[in-house]
Parts: sequence; structure tokens; C-alpha cells
Amino acid sequence: MFRNNALVSALQGGQRYSRRPLSSIPIGSEEYTSQTMKRKPVEYLSWKSFVLFLAVGTGLTFLFRSEKEKLQLRKEAEANRGIGKPLIGGPFNLITENGEPFTEKNLLGKFSIIYFGFTHCPDICPDELDKLGIMLNELEKKGVQVQPIFITCDPARDTPEVLKEYLSEFHPSIVGLTGDYDEVKKCCRNYRVYFSTPRDLKPGQDYLVDHSIFFYLMDPEGEFIDVLGRNYDADGAVQKIVKDVRAYEPREVREQKKEGLFGFLYK
Repeated sequence: MFRNNALVSALQGGQRYSRRPLSSIPIGSEEYTSQTMKRKPVEYLSWKSFVLFLAVGTGLTFLFRSEKEKLQLRKEAEANRGIGKPLIGGPFNLITENGEPFTEKNLLGKFSIIYFGFTHCPDICPDELDKLGIMLNELEKKGVQVQPIFITCDPARDTPEVLKEYLSEFHPSIVGLTGDYDEVKKCCRNYRVYFSTPRDLKPGQDYLVDHSIFFYLMDPEGEFIDVLGRNYDADGAVQKIVKDVRAYEPREVREQKKEGLFGFLYK
């Protein structure tokens, strides 16, 4: 019993001894040295932990903001494909200015920018094609490659030969497409392009074609991204296209991102 009481007293004494403030212990004593050695690692580790906490917190904050910005761009890209947006694009079967077949499958694997017009257009189409040439040159400087396509709304006069001669005055990479009237009309309908020609035309009579004036930006999956009207000058159009192109991710990647670490931000 005596030994047990002595042990308890010793332990209690040890607890009291370890809790004494340093200010009450003589400097240089064995007890002071012992307490200092015990407390310094705790203080040092606490300081290191605080710095580590700040570093990790700062890193996570930066990562969170970076991912949030990327996800916001993806949201904008998805919004163009989402409910409420017109379904633009679809199957077509036309021929190029060189007489080669060209379908919607030729849009796959690259970004495309499509314009509908006609070669007898006196002013608007030439202006828009000049603007397209400037856009293509600026996009190339920025490392952005797009496939430019001109689709006629006037297949009766715009044969492959006529298209080839007409487009030679503009950017050399522009692909001209034409075909029979039904195929052109189907393509225009799929792209929500309005066009009309005067009725009761006489053979050889000159006429104008009324049509929509837009550039349609399509992604490498052949899906619609955005439409650019005449309100965009060349610089504004380039900025918009670059933003859309850099925000693009393939469908499988988009699906994976939705299920990723920060996927809850995507919803």
C-alpha cells in the first residue's frame, strides 16, 4: 500500500512538475533545461504546421479558382449545345469548286467556319469574305487553325467552275461548295439559313438572292459552337473564335470533367 501511494504521489508530482511555467524555474537549472527541450519542439512544430497550412491553403485556393475558370468556359461551351439553343448543322451532300464530293463528314477532326452567300452578290458577300481572309490570317498567327467554307445559295449560277474563279480573289484556303438545288436547300435548312430568289425569272435574267448573313463556327465533332453576325468586325470575331476554340474539349473529356474532383462546380 505504501509503495502504491508513493508511486501515485510521484506521478502526481511529475505532472505538477511538468506544468510549472518557465518563469518560475531558475535559468540554468536542470529542470529549466529539461522543460526548454520539451517545449521548443512543440513550438517549432506549431510554427511549421502554421506555415504548411498557409501554403497548402494558398495552393488549394489557386487550384480551386483555376478549375472554376476552366469549368466556367466549359459551361459556356456547353450552353451553346444545351436545351433552348437551335439545332444547327446536319447531313449534306455537296461538291467542291474542284468537283470533289464534300459532306458533313469532312467537318470532322477540325474546326470549321461556314458562310452562305452567292458569287453575284454585289457588296455584302465580298465584304464578308474579305473579312474572313483577315480573320484567317490573324487566327493563323495565334496558332488557331479553322477550315473556311463558302456554300452558295445560288446553285443555278454558281457551278464549281464559277466558284473556283470567284474564290480565287479571296483567301486561298476557302473551300467553295455547290450542288443541285434540293441539296443546297436541305443544307441551308439544316443550318437555319434563310434564302430566297425572285419568282418568274426569265432565262438569262440577272437577279439577287436574299439570304442570312452569318458565320457559323463548328467544332471538330461537327457540332455548332457559335454564330457571328455582321456586328463582329475582324478583330472581335478573332477574339471570339480563339476563346471558343481554346474552351473546346472533346465529348468524352467533357463527360469525365463532370465527374471529376471539381465536377460539382459544373452543375
